[in-house]
Amino acid sequence: MSRPTDPPVTPYAGRGPAAAPDAPAVPAAVPDAPAVPAPAAPAPPARPGRAGMVEAVLPSLRRSGLFVLLAAAGWVLAGQAGWTAAHRSEGYLTVAGALLAVGLFASTHGIDLRAARGNLRLVGLAITLGVLVKASLISAVMYLAFREPAYLVLGVAVAQIDPLSFAAARLQSRMSGQAKAILSAWASFDDPVTVLLTVYAAAWVLPLLPADPAASSAPPHTGVGSFGLSLAENLALAAVAALLWWGTERARRTAADRSPRSGRLLRLLQVLILVGLGAFAVWQFLMLGIALAGLVYRPPVALVLDRLTRLAFLAASFALGLVLVGGPNLVPGVVLGLSAVAAHMLVAVVIGRRLPPSDRLDVVLGQQNGITAVLLALVLERQFVGTVAVVAPAIVTVNLLHAFGNGLREAYRREASSAAPTATPLPGQPGPRPAPARPDARPG
Repeated sequence: MSRPTDPPVTPYAGRGPAAAPDAPAVPAAVPDAPAVPAPAAPAPPARPGRAGMVEAVLPSLRRSGLFVLLAAAGWVLAGQAGWTAAHRSEGYLTVAGALLAVGLFASTHGIDLRAARGNLRLVGLAITLGVLVKASLISAVMYLAFREPAYLVLGVAVAQIDPLSFAAARLQSRMSGQAKAILSAWASFDDPVTVLLTVYAAAWVLPLLPADPAASSAPPHTGVGSFGLSLAENLALAAVAALLWWGTERARRTAADRSPRSGRLLRLLQVLILVGLGAFAVWQFLMLGIALAGLVYRPPVALVLDRLTRLAFLAASFALGLVLVGGPNLVPGVVLGLSAVAAHMLVAVVIGRRLPPSDRLDVVLGQQNGITAVLLALVLERQFVGTVAVVAPAIVTVNLLHAFGNGLREAYRREASSAAPTATPLPGQPGPRPAPARPDARPG
């Protein structure tokens, strides 16, 4: 168990609504003066009963409704235009790869590296239990239920927590800062690992399937035989990004001391270099490389990335509908969604076994799917025709369960908060003595 002096996790710094920390920084205490505790983040006003539940579920319901609406629009357009093989077009993989690169870079670019270094154990749990074990559990359920080797890949595609969805939902939640920090770290770090696992799981499963004339070739550098070469290429891209950032940032700071205009020009150069790195990553499908680049190449483009990620989600949802020619495959999709939620609950119980019960329950109810699951479904559709038909209803299932589960949770929490009696001291009498402070519990 981590020591109580570990710094708090505050990932996603600099990205849209999730960038706001859960508690403002407090200056160090004056020597010989009592330490001043950091004030708690203001929670939304308590609204008991049905009103509180509606307020809590609205973010997830809006997002799920928008996803369904855009996918349906793409489906109708594809049907009217007679597009039956959009996934086989030349530009399909380029568009899907570009959208995926935007989402991955935005996810890692927003991670607070200082906080992550102070919470390496939590990051390790998010990458191992949070992705590997979840994906294995989901894939096992899908294979046992349907005996389809192709379904082994789908468990990986929905194993992550969507950071954009969590960023929107946390604004209406009254969960503690500790629970928010844990879920933010989990959502931030599991996207790159999920993408890596999905790509190579697909390369492993594909030889087990009979040849499909409707399928297309795999993206470049994704075969099992070229795993070592592909990993080296991805790491090389990240290393180049780190060197470019170090060189340009050093030059920018030196130039800015002499001339603010020169500093601004070099900042623009950094953005142009980022565009070039992204274009190369899409061309060679080096998705792990661009995700790692987000950790080391960090121009101040958080607001732009936030907007691009939201636009990418809209575009990906519409593109998913274009590929959904035969309609959704509801039964496997619902089973996939239920399996994803159940696997997350099991893993979250282990990760949060040393948390207070309230925080543990918030982490257990944290599974959401969004842009990464949509984009992975689009990429996998080229090799595993029918992936989109299963993943689309799975995403809706996961997000509806999240909406109503957290809605009930918030309604109960707010009702309990409203019903709690508040003792008012009589005039001239001292108020209640504060409870002695105790270190925050940490995830096990």
